[in-house]
Amino acid sequence: MDTSEQTFWDLVDALRERDGRYRREAYGFVVGALGVAVGELPAERRADPTRRHLAGQELLAAIVRLARCEFGLLAPTVFREWGVLTAADIGHIVFQLVEARQLSARPEDSLEDFLGGPDLMKALSASDPASARR
Repeated sequence: MDTSEQTFWDLVDALRERDGRYRREAYGFVVGALGVAVGELPAERRADPTRRHLAGQELLAAIVRLARCEFGLLAPTVFREWGVLTAADIGHIVFQLVEARQLSARPEDSLEDFLGGPDLMKALSASDPASARR
């Protein structure tokens, strides 16, 4: 079966065979959060393919918001179960999906785009969204 015939989950399974650090659900959640984040963009930004592109920190913020909404206080536990402990882990998942042609990246995009923001576990467990930025 060539890549064009593979489903998303088949591709995730192939990625996990090479690098089994993250659970399948983590890949699906990242893609889902990306869709939510793009859907929340203002219409004029969403309509422009160049401006629709999310920066790493924008995607991280969307992942934290969605995780806290869906999992509440259990968000850090769920992410630990998935093997996702840091923002760099999110970056690794994103770039594995880029390599598998499930997501796209600009030439200037890099793993470093996911670094330097808030601590992922602290952001997931913060009771106040403003405190998640510290």
